[in-house]
Amino acid sequence: MITTSPQTTTTLTRQQRHLLLLTAAVSSGCGLAAELLLGTLTSYLVGAQALAYGVAVGGFLAAMGLGAYLSRFVATGHNHSGNKKPSDIEQQKQLINSFFTIEIVLAPLVAFVPLALFALFTFNGPIWIGLIFSTLILGALSGMEVPLLTRLIELDARNLGDSLAGVLALDYVGALAGSLLFPAVLLPWVGLLPSAFIIGSFPSWMVFFLARAFPNMRAWRYVGLGIAIALIIITPAVLPFSANLENKLYKAPVVWRSQSPYQKIILTRYGQDTRLFLNGELQLSTVDEYRYHESLVHPAIAAATKAGTTPKRVLLLGAGDGMALREVLKWPSIEQVNIIELDPAIIELAKNQAALVKFNQNAFDDPRVVIQYGDAFKTVPQLREQFDIIIADFPDPDEVAIAKLYSKGFYQQLRSRLTPNGIIVTQASSPFFAPKVIACITKTIADTGLTAAPYTVNIPSFGPWGFVIAAARPLTFDNTELPISTQFLTSELLPTLFVMAKDITDTDVDINQLSNPVIVPYQSNPRWSVY
Repeated sequence: MITTSPQTTTTLTRQQRHLLLLTAAVSSGCGLAAELLLGTLTSYLVGAQALAYGVAVGGFLAAMGLGAYLSRFVATGHNHSGNKKPSDIEQQKQLINSFFTIEIVLAPLVAFVPLALFALFTFNGPIWIGLIFSTLILGALSGMEVPLLTRLIELDARNLGDSLAGVLALDYVGALAGSLLFPAVLLPWVGLLPSAFIIGSFPSWMVFFLARAFPNMRAWRYVGLGIAIALIIITPAVLPFSANLENKLYKAPVVWRSQSPYQKIILTRYGQDTRLFLNGELQLSTVDEYRYHESLVHPAIAAATKAGTTPKRVLLLGAGDGMALREVLKWPSIEQVNIIELDPAIIELAKNQAALVKFNQNAFDDPRVVIQYGDAFKTVPQLREQFDIIIADFPDPDEVAIAKLYSKGFYQQLRSRLTPNGIIVTQASSPFFAPKVIACITKTIADTGLTAAPYTVNIPSFGPWGFVIAAARPLTFDNTELPISTQFLTSELLPTLFVMAKDITDTDVDINQLSNPVIVPYQSNPRWSVY
């Protein structure tokens, strides 16, 4: 039987030093990945992305500071002989034991806390309180890691300055790796909750490898290896379990779910009603989507036709489900439709999922359609051609990242892509639940020199919904013909859409700008709480 003599000096071997430095990088990467995971999960569940990341990341960092402070009280106890100050050997052992204990506690917490938050939200629990409590616990434990590793290295008198510089350097490198690994690899390829178990396994793996390198600590390797393997084994079971929880969030069976690099995509079906959800928010119901898409598309093209223009080129921003495209292609004068969509997964779903294909009528197979993937904010300024009609179908401006697509600067870019008689139309959220949004969009577009007009339509799945249409000249819709087939919109109904009720009219708004995204708080109107 092979026996190992106990370590009799605090001088670290080359292998031990390298493993400690590597552990610093791994610890930092796991911590940052856990922060991003909590922020992503919370923004998916409750929206308010900026607030979710603010609480998750800000709370995590604050708790890490607390953990770093508390680490000074760890591993400062008596030695075995009763002296107040332990020997360096005993202090090293205490530090390693303390570090291993933190890692072993942290591993299952990182794995199971996101799942617990998901369950808390599913059963209408206090999700924000749960998030704050989780970030405090995880952050405090994570904050202890690097200080403990630094104290371990300090016990090795050789090249102390270089060793400490290495800890800090690898701490930042690890943070970079974690910030890239989670959104670029784990989230799209593994999924949100399974990623938590993979991230959680890393602290256990580090315990396993470090315990092998320190002779007095080899008993820990079985604990680390056992927890790491257990978390990896559990990971595949997380998907069906979380799927069952997720199904409770919707009023119909989930028939498709996927996680793209940009968003969580859910498709539900109940009878004849198929619904598309992005990050938990309803995008369309096939029962009444035609009301929305006919109202978005046809007023602009009909107005252009009435004014004597023959619309030929259309720029469609967003609208990756193909429903708006279906309506555009009904007009025989249209020669080309350029689509700019951020998420390829949406268009792939719309092209291949039978329920969506049935309703968009295979619109993407039309030879007049040109698809370009990218962020419209960056892609539109790169366009060289001009368009007769520009249709913007973006998500509601409930976060700063989306608010830029409703800014004056972006609308100026759109105007530069219009032909002289061209028309812009955009969705404008709910005029009842967020009356300042439609007023803000109208005022912002008008500030670019276009004449803008709001209009509304009632959609059973959404309630009253708003749009804004704009052109270089005032548009009129009396006696406007609709020479295409529709299910909802008629020539007689079209002018009435522009009659705005008193309780959804608000003129006390500012212009939405990149430097001052006022539209985000406008979208957060308290009226949403009753919806």
